[in-house]
Amino acid sequence: MLVLPWDANLDETEWQNWIGNGHDFGHLAVNGLPGDPPMVVPTHFVHDNNDLLIHLARPNPVWKAIEHDPNVTFTVTSDYAFIPGTWRVDAHTPPAEGIATSYYATVQFNCHAVIIDDTEAKAELLRRQLAHFQPAGDYRPIIADQPPYARMLPGIRGLKLRVNNVRAKFKYDDNKPVEHRTAVAERLIARGQGLDASTAREQLRRLDRIGTWESSPAKPGA
Repeated sequence: MLVLPWDANLDETEWQNWIGNGHDFGHLAVNGLPGDPPMVVPTHFVHDNNDLLIHLARPNPVWKAIEHDPNVTFTVTSDYAFIPGTWRVDAHTPPAEGIATSYYATVQFNCHAVIIDDTEAKAELLRRQLAHFQPAGDYRPIIADQPPYARMLPGIRGLKLRVNNVRAKFKYDDNKPVEHRTAVAERLIARGQGLDASTAREQLRRLDRIGTWESSPAKPGA
């Protein structure tokens, strides 16, 4: 993934806050078995300290690939929108000569996958997941040897993805003038399709922190 200086996360808490703000669904990418293509599995996850917690059905074909090579990547992407070229031209350029682009936020975790088959350990993983996804607690206590989980736990395997490093990218034209970014955010809000509103929020959030890129004290490496 190419990360230009103005697309990089401004500090470690930026991507952590973004993940914590409801971005808890992503794609697990696993190297395929020899001769096979890579495998990609969409799934919810819980970010727990330096680990990602996942569970998948036991029949999922991804298990053999993970056992063969536990080095995996987990990617979360959201707050994306297509930006027409006509939105990105200055006052002296014909609108038809504008160059379109995509705005998005993404976080990539490079991890070592640990498979969890112990029954009680799987129950604990589910407790942590449901504490995150159903904080109201409107479900039966997760006790490994009692219904309904006693008959269901054998059908899943857990995954603890131990994060080795993280790469984050927030691609919102932060190297362009403040007036340009403000105008694009306004157009996104007015268009109101798909994730336009959340994309505009991310652009304006970054604009508030960065201001003009060249003189920004928040610029990475400054």
